[in-house]
Amino acid sequence: MIFLASLLQGISFIPSIVHGVEGLMGNKAGTGKKQAVLAFVSAALGVDGAVENKQIVDSDKFNAGLSKVIDGVVDCMNASVWAKTGGAQ
Repeated sequence: MIFLASLLQGISFIPSIVHGVEGLMGNKAGTGKKQAVLAFVSAALGVDGAVENKQIVDSDKFNAGLSKVIDGVVDCMNASVWAKTGGAQ
């Protein structure tokens, strides 16, 4: 149950991570930016440790879920006023 709390808290930081990666890699391809965000989020959540401790039993499915969350955050940010001020495109 402790990992679930960490996961929910970590998800709340995804918009900030997306924004930071966009600032660092603005002219790079979207797939590269997504991989960077996924790496940052995975490290922040301690995914490797959670897999070792059997709190994540299917790491591929977990990463696919995180990928969908990241896509959703980017879609929301791109559809908002934020995108018109130089954010994720």
